[in-house]
Amino acid sequence: MTANTIREKLYGLADKEKAEGLQRFFKTGPGEYAEGDRFIGVRVPQIRQLVRAYPETSLKDIKLLLHSSIHEERLLGLLLMVHQYQRGDMALRQTLYELYMASTDVINNWDLVDVTAEHIVGAWLFERSRKPLYKLAGSQSLWERRIAIIATFHFIRKNEFAETLKLAEVLRDDEHDLIHKAVGWMLREVGKREQQVEEAFLQKHYREMPRTMLRYAIERFPEGLRQNYLKGRV
Repeated sequence: MTANTIREKLYGLADKEKAEGLQRFFKTGPGEYAEGDRFIGVRVPQIRQLVRAYPETSLKDIKLLLHSSIHEERLLGLLLMVHQYQRGDMALRQTLYELYMASTDVINNWDLVDVTAEHIVGAWLFERSRKPLYKLAGSQSLWERRIAIIATFHFIRKNEFAETLKLAEVLRDDEHDLIHKAVGWMLREVGKREQQVEEAFLQKHYREMPRTMLRYAIERFPEGLRQNYLKGRV
């Protein structure tokens, strides 16, 4: 199945009205974080159906999708990579990881990061050196920094929290709201499994954390405890 054939299927699902809503939702206007990104209005479940329909799409064609100016094409390419990574041998997984890391300039919105980083970057690095995560976390690219922390969701699911906490500390003072949300989300996921581990981190950092990061991190806490953190009484 060629990229052009898949594009035809994708464009057959396009919805102009939905595209306009997505352009607003994903902040594609002048000066916004996804300035210039283009949508055609295809829902994520529809894109996942295409992944299941064409799972053997070649890497050559996946690369063509990745470098499209259309958001849904890039998402389709990335989800095909996740699908193939989860079913591939070690050689294919390495190839897909390396392609992902070489393509971070086009993984340039939060949804693209959030549905892929843990499944490729996190999965590949779980039993390897974590140094690439710290390189990403120190990047000038908002999206590379988000990839770094979201990749650790793979570790969290396996009840390994140390890397998430270290990266949360590195990113604590990040200036961007989308990093505040991502770090807070990952801390919350740690807390869902081991609240004491999350609280040990929070008690050290919560007074300096951005408010959004803190709110995301404590979202599932009992109301009384949540208010104590918000009011600085812990």
